[in-house]
Amino acid sequence: MTEEKKAAESPSVLIDRRIAELADWRGETLAKVRAVILESDPDIVEEWKWRGVPVWEHGGIICTGETYKAVVKLTFAKGAALEDPEGLFNASLEGNTRRAIDLREGDAIREDALQGLVRAAIALNRASRSAKKR
Repeated sequence: MTEEKKAAESPSVLIDRRIAELADWRGETLAKVRAVILESDPDIVEEWKWRGVPVWEHGGIICTGETYKAVVKLTFAKGAALEDPEGLFNASLEGNTRRAIDLREGDAIREDALQGLVRAAIALNRASRSAKKR
């Protein structure tokens, strides 16, 4: 498929395609976390960036959904500034900005805790935008 055709397709269609192309536990996991993320807030927007990375936004980037051989990685753009009372973050812990959740084959998705992080990221994006307007 040409880059022009991909550019004409919606991010949601491209994410659907990525899930179908994976056709294994990674596709199932990406589909599940996508559903949980989208259920967190009706105003979340899906994007497709950096030549093939699903991105969820609301007032800024919430998180990305990268797929690798051994993990599906949810990277929260401002994760270091988020409270993580359920201890979901298990990767990229050394950075000053991002935090990630690495999901491996067979890992359970803790839906309520993930939705809590998504909502906290949205609140942080809103607060950041309000502070910039001042």
